[in-house]
Amino acid sequence: MRVGTFVLAAQFPGQGPGEALHRAIRSAEVAEESGLDSVWLAEHHFVPYGVCPSAVTLAAQLLGRTRRIRVGTAVSVLPTQHPVALGEQAALLHLTSGGRFSLGVGRGGPWVDLEVFGGGLEAYEKGFPESLGLLLDWLREPRVAGRGERYAFREVAVVPRADELIGAEEADGAGPEVIVACTSRTTVELAADRGLPMLLGMHCGDEEKAEMVALWRSRALAAGTAPEKVRGAGHVSAGVAQIADRTEDAVETLVKAMPGWLRQGLGAHVTVDGRHRVMRDPVGYAELLCGLHPVGTPELAAERLAVTAERTGITRFALLVEGSGDLVATEENVARLGTEVRPLLE
Repeated sequence: MRVGTFVLAAQFPGQGPGEALHRAIRSAEVAEESGLDSVWLAEHHFVPYGVCPSAVTLAAQLLGRTRRIRVGTAVSVLPTQHPVALGEQAALLHLTSGGRFSLGVGRGGPWVDLEVFGGGLEAYEKGFPESLGLLLDWLREPRVAGRGERYAFREVAVVPRADELIGAEEADGAGPEVIVACTSRTTVELAADRGLPMLLGMHCGDEEKAEMVALWRSRALAAGTAPEKVRGAGHVSAGVAQIADRTEDAVETLVKAMPGWLRQGLGAHVTVDGRHRVMRDPVGYAELLCGLHPVGTPELAAERLAVTAERTGITRFALLVEGSGDLVATEENVARLGTEVRPLLE
């Protein structure tokens, strides 16, 4: 069982972005000190839901501040950036960190980001497979050319090569791990066809995640992925964690703090094409998350993680730990997750 944190750099009401980013960095440092496996970094633009606009940049900062823990993006949004530029950054972080970097990628949403960065709605609705393919080529091949509808360029050398990690323990000398955020059947099938593990969202329950894993497995086998690789796929389950001596105290902390952040953060999203969007009820969503995930005593938290692993087959977790919105409380929450919950899962 590998337990890590999911860091959004959430800006709660009354806070500035600097405070949110400082809390994000401290939570990662405490995660390493407390024996957790990984830190996963979200990426958002123009909204206080999360004030980190570049997950790879923050990942570089955290890789430099740590020595053991794995740092990943959850996720880098492909429709708003060039896959070659992202591939270069990923290779750089992989090589300079000793292989501690994981690259999570996703489609993002139909937000105004697509207008600002020039990708347009087409990049979101149809362009993800091409971008993903080009990114994977860059991380695996010595020379790459763009031959798609969106990216067309002459063959160029890949420098630095992601598979040239000195002292690499990977049997196949591969580059950084690549994970795909999946919220639809189409994306699950795309990830499975390429043998890439999935990142599944914190809004999903165990039953839905189990169905997506089952679909991925059958599709990956049909695509020719080796059975042992299918069995060992490192899917990641996102969730929320709040640890307290009493479960009711953990729930109260989140239900008091998270709705204000959710209302302010999710409400700031602007669609690129003016489409109507219905926002979740913030209180109801906070209560839903408390019921789905390890929110409560260390024993309850460990039990919920173990049950999710048994039901879904997923043994890697990225848990949102900043739900209180408070620096000291977040540090304590991360420490308890690492020192009190993780040992119960060994």
